[in-house]
Amino acid sequence: MTLQQLKYAIEVANRGSMNEAAKRLFISQPSLSNAIKDLEEELRITIFERTNKGISLSKEGAEFLSYARQVVEQAELLEGRYLNAKPSPQHFSVSTQHYAFAVNAFVNLVQEYGQDEYELALRETKTYEIIQDVKTLRSEIGILYLNEFNAKVINKLLKDAGLQFTSLFTAKPHIFISINNPLAKQSIVTIDELQNYPYLSFEQGEYNSFHFSEEILSTLSHKKSIRVNDRATLFNLLIGLNGYTISTGVLSADLNGNEIIPVPLDCDETIKVGWISHRNASLSKLATAYVEALHQAITT
Repeated sequence: MTLQQLKYAIEVANRGSMNEAAKRLFISQPSLSNAIKDLEEELRITIFERTNKGISLSKEGAEFLSYARQVVEQAELLEGRYLNAKPSPQHFSVSTQHYAFAVNAFVNLVQEYGQDEYELALRETKTYEIIQDVKTLRSEIGILYLNEFNAKVINKLLKDAGLQFTSLFTAKPHIFISINNPLAKQSIVTIDELQNYPYLSFEQGEYNSFHFSEEILSTLSHKKSIRVNDRATLFNLLIGLNGYTISTGVLSADLNGNEIIPVPLDCDETIKVGWISHRNASLSKLATAYVEALHQAITT
């Protein structure tokens, strides 16, 4: 087992494709495939599962990659300290539901740890895809919520994928509305008072089950309902149509301005927001720093 082989495996996991990884590494695809195959045979594990649809990381592979990343990071620290070697571009990816605090934490991460070169990814995406991204190590961390309604379904998916959920905070539901919405002056809003306002929610695509909804109380019917794909569109519709959505109540004025405000929703539900990762994998340096940034973002 060589340091080069570890770097190859990490790059394949980052790209999710043997061909794309080979291009980035400036070697032929057969050479890369053989190097990975030799590594798997030496370790007697399957790092990547091959199918007609491509490759995916195995559970053993996820655990191996967590150690491999640590070894490569430490080797680069030694090279930088004693050989004046140029640091390799940093890699880190996170997949998240549409939370402003997750973006805020990402901004803080880049400002504090970004070097001259880095390849980072922040994916605001659908709930099911978040789980798949972390399962395949397309992202090292995913951010989503659990509540009494969706916990059984989500936890089963996490267990089957070898993932774990770590809580960040528990919140009471709020609605997000425009400061010009007639309900904005109220200290609390009931579900009945929302009936005549457009309800905005995030599209979940093929997996549009109530259990994958980003908004709690997803089984309620609405007289007016609009689905969107991104947070900017949703916020524009909150303002332009006096619509509302249901979320945690955590907003970032620095990123979203002061035109959207949270108002408590009168219901007995709770929202447990947290991050998911591989159960047997250690977090990379940037992933650990990002988790710290998340905690800072939700307390400021």
